[in-house]
Amino acid sequence: MKDIQEKLDSNDAVVLTAEELKTKLRNNEEVTVDDVDVVTCGTSGIMSGTAALFHMPVSEPGKFNKAKEVYINGIPAYPGPCPNELLGSVDVMLYGTNHSETIDNYGGGFLLKDLIMGKSVEVKVIDIEDNEFTKTITLDEIGTARLFGTRMAFKNYNSFTNPDSHAQKSIFNASPMEGPFNSYSFSGCGDVNPLANDPNQDVIKPGLKVLLNGAEGIIIDNGTRSSSDKPNLLLTANIKDMDPHYVGGYKTGMGPEVFDSVAIPIPVLNEDILNNLKVLNKDIPLPVCDIHGRHLPIATIDYSVWDNTDYRPTTNPENCFECIPCLPEIYCPVNAFKKDKTVDTDLCYGCGYCATVCPRGVPIINTGVVSFESGDKLRKIPVTCRQSDKKRAIEIANDLKEAILDGSFKL
Repeated sequence: MKDIQEKLDSNDAVVLTAEELKTKLRNNEEVTVDDVDVVTCGTSGIMSGTAALFHMPVSEPGKFNKAKEVYINGIPAYPGPCPNELLGSVDVMLYGTNHSETIDNYGGGFLLKDLIMGKSVEVKVIDIEDNEFTKTITLDEIGTARLFGTRMAFKNYNSFTNPDSHAQKSIFNASPMEGPFNSYSFSGCGDVNPLANDPNQDVIKPGLKVLLNGAEGIIIDNGTRSSSDKPNLLLTANIKDMDPHYVGGYKTGMGPEVFDSVAIPIPVLNEDILNNLKVLNKDIPLPVCDIHGRHLPIATIDYSVWDNTDYRPTTNPENCFECIPCLPEIYCPVNAFKKDKTVDTDLCYGCGYCATVCPRGVPIINTGVVSFESGDKLRKIPVTCRQSDKKRAIEIANDLKEAILDGSFKL
């Protein structure tokens, strides 16, 4: 690692993103340990284990003794553990999965994006004597703002379909999933995912620096429910350093969730590490599960589900019949589809659900088709919803590459 950092400092190192490396491999180019020093890998997807720790000003000192309840834009947050007695401020933990009680289809992920974008939010405190205090603040006024990911950057994930004829509500689809076998949703960024490229965690260990939503962060440990077969990471970084492009809310059939983006550098220290980095989508298994439960496997395919597909939709406004309501506008998980029949490319997550629900083909995107056998039948199902964004994964890996090369990110 020290030798590689010295090469970086003298501008002699070769840094590739995982996507650049995979492109070389798909073009049958030979890549040896002499050809590359660092590979940056990335992933972006719904990461429910997202929480934020804030220290927030609420009132002048002495106005209240201790907070009993805290709401931020109507989203319940959890005061403590420090009581901050009579200080007029609160320590709170906000879950990215909590939903607002005052704003429809709004949760912790949307709040985090708003804060990072510099928008004002309303903080309401109910003290132990049931007095209410409110204050409108921005991120600049918050003393501590730190993100913790208790379960992030899974080594890819599962996918889901509905074998039943009744629609099923789930966090694993943008709305209740229709059936039987006519809808398919998946998560995971395949062969650019960090842990898929370092499955034995030869490099990805506690203490390694990462980019979390664009901010320099660190691996604390493996995350909750992590196992050798399905590892994930416990990460942290300063929210004030984050890029709102890489974090936000995502509406599902069970209400708003939160997405995050992670990039991790993998120094090519030996042949074994390089061999692991040569994994391609077709080599990575992708379980297909019943939407009624992850414990109900149906089949196993692979992450070539990403191959030869579009990462973003195009629009054909001339096809629009001015439907009321406009289904893409209602169901877009990140509120990127607009009334003027355009897609906000900064917000768009590439899930493809706008094209799934639009009856007139205004938004169009090729998300592919999956095939597998179930019940002695060959099932061919269109990919109707993606809950990971490979475009953002590639982008944050490229950001990390540039930061390593310009010296602003040290290994």
